[in-house]
Amino acid sequence: MAVPKKKVSKARRDKRRSANSKMEAPAMTKCPQCGTYNLNHRVCSNCGYYKGEEIVAKKAD
Repeated sequence: MAVPKKKVSKARRDKRRSANSKMEAPAMTKCPQCGTYNLNHRVCSNCGYYKGEEIVAKKAD
């Protein structure tokens, strides 16, 4: 079984753990058709449009 030869200092341990705090929120853009926010380069989940063209037909509520 693997056992560490020396104690890992708090600074070294925390440097390794700090990578998770550097993550950023995904970039969101406003849909030109309906105005809701969605991920870049994706079909709008609200209206079904992408680059001004209707890709997914949505049912009228």
